[in-house]
Amino acid sequence: MRVIIQENYDKMCTWAANHIAEAIKAKKEGKFVLGLPTGSSPLGVYAKLIEMNKAGEVSFENVITFNMDEYLGLPHEHDQSYWYFMHDNFFDHLTDMKSENINILNGMTDDPEGECARYEEKIKACGGIDLFMGGIGVDGHIAFNEPFTSLNSRTGVRTLTTDTRIVNSRFFGNNPEKVPAKALSVGVGTVTDSKEVMILINGHAKARALAETVEGGVSQKWTCSALQLHPNAIIACDEAACGELKVDSYRYFLDVESAERL
Repeated sequence: MRVIIQENYDKMCTWAANHIAEAIKAKKEGKFVLGLPTGSSPLGVYAKLIEMNKAGEVSFENVITFNMDEYLGLPHEHDQSYWYFMHDNFFDHLTDMKSENINILNGMTDDPEGECARYEEKIKACGGIDLFMGGIGVDGHIAFNEPFTSLNSRTGVRTLTTDTRIVNSRFFGNNPEKVPAKALSVGVGTVTDSKEVMILINGHAKARALAETVEGGVSQKWTCSALQLHPNAIIACDEAACGELKVDSYRYFLDVESAERL
């Protein structure tokens, strides 16, 4: 596992955006399959990628995207649906993103389990995900895979915890009851099947989650810990998120990355 420690959120996002752009450009044949999250953590990365795309530094013409999750019961036009979020914050601002290459789970489906199964099959049909970018919650959950979700889980229906609904209520008029109780989400196994996984962790509130991801044991309690078993896992974080890392761990990752640049 690589841990990329940057001074602040902006620098973390710049590093992550550059890494994604270089990965896209490095794939000379076929489509590049990119997994994407919603939430506050990736917003800076999306802004950087939009800038790079408009400047002609990276093309999304041959990129296929799969989003992590979607609320069950929210239509596309709802301003808190993740379909709306992705188009408003990213897709609509790219110069060459093809709508047919955008894949987001359908929160209004009449067959949630069938929708999730089809999503898994489409990922496989595309050759798997080349790079999955994600974020994590303060309890270390990836996508809507709450604590104690199986680390081998696949795309499916998830029941949201009270804590998650309270955290997300800031987008729903601070009323947790307005936050959908269920969502469709890729599984932990879906994410870790990707050829490369890059997780963004920023802010002091996620310091314990970062420490558990990097230093703790592999456990269903912290679904982020599954990254320890991935051969190409990257954590991109800012200084504020490093508050609970052991000093030796912090110095080790800085030293390794400095050596890589030599």
